[in-house]
Amino acid sequence: MHIVVCLKQVLDPEITPKYFKIDPETNRPDNSDSDLVLDSFAENALELAIQLRDKVPGATVTALCLGDEESEEVLRRALAFTANAAVRVWDEDWEDLDGQAVGHILAQTIKSLGGAQLVLTGYQASDIEEGLVGPVMAEELGIPCVTLVSDLEVEENRTKATVEVEGGYAVVSVPSPAVFTIISSESNVPRLPKVKDIRLARSKPIVLLESEDLNLDTERSQSGVKLERAYVLNREVACDVLPGEDGAELAGKLAERLFALKIL
Repeated sequence: MHIVVCLKQVLDPEITPKYFKIDPETNRPDNSDSDLVLDSFAENALELAIQLRDKVPGATVTALCLGDEESEEVLRRALAFTANAAVRVWDEDWEDLDGQAVGHILAQTIKSLGGAQLVLTGYQASDIEEGLVGPVMAEELGIPCVTLVSDLEVEENRTKATVEVEGGYAVVSVPSPAVFTIISSESNVPRLPKVKDIRLARSKPIVLLESEDLNLDTERSQSGVKLERAYVLNREVACDVLPGEDGAELAGKLAERLFALKIL
């Protein structure tokens, strides 16, 4: 069984707000003062992929990432999780891609790798939060897609998925191959890689594929959405001090002010 897990490098969501900036020239987050990390849902997907690999004799996990050379750090992390192989796909013309284009490119990359019985990806990335890539890949590959998955169980020619629904969970069974978008749950909490595996990951090869290596549709591998402007809202905070020492009097003044502002 071949399991492909799709990863994404994003701006650290724990960044202090004062360090979050948008480059006005590119409309992209300026990461000069912050770290880039593996997306949290993608890390849950990676953990689940490794768990499945360890339960199915002969199974292998390939970590796949669309990104520039800097994104190899998330692939190194996947290798430290003991993924069997790592593949990075990139072209200098892919600077601004939307979810549709990313889904097309990743699907064609999976085809070039000989396909997969299971394709796992995060439910949505923490930077854009579109949630498009998984369903687009499934459409391109012509296979089922199950979203909001917390756990998976492999059966003969089928996969059983635990899915989050309103008010609880449901269990669905779909034929393999299939695409699953993964959410965070107690069953897929990311492991802490062993020091030995982290060291080994630094020397393992990462395969690089470019557009010429794939059977891409030129139009579909370009973004169909143009971002005109991205900016950080300028929020001004004012503080009014109510004079006085008597608690009851101050409470009355505060109530009057809140009524005037239509808060009460």
